[in-house]
Amino acid sequence: MRLSFTFWLLLVAVLVAGFYLIESGIDRPSDKTRIIVAIADINGGIKSALDQYRLDTGVYPKGSNGLLELVRQPGGETNWHGPYLDLPKAPVDPWGNNYVYDCPGKHNSNAYDLFSAGPDGRIGTKDDIDNWTK
Repeated sequence: MRLSFTFWLLLVAVLVAGFYLIESGIDRPSDKTRIIVAIADINGGIKSALDQYRLDTGVYPKGSNGLLELVRQPGGETNWHGPYLDLPKAPVDPWGNNYVYDCPGKHNSNAYDLFSAGPDGRIGTKDDIDNWTK
């Protein structure tokens, strides 16, 4: 039986989420579930959409509003074949806050930085969830 790439991506996201929960010491069940969803978004769904966008256009969306380009065609982009996410607007994290996206990234200078401020909603705290910390 051959398992799909999406299955393996989701499995990795769940494992990363488990390690994150152990490291952060968060013990509220609702936050644990939301953290797993945020990790799956960052390392799964949104990542896949960004990678498909790059395959179609040759580049990742630029700037801090790049996630909006996953759901709405940017002006002048002829190779856009989206929407890449089935959403009415740019994706938000499980706490209702905007994911923070920047391209080129400060941590991933050849690609992008993507993160959630996590349960406390404050950027730069221990509970942030990102695509550069392993």
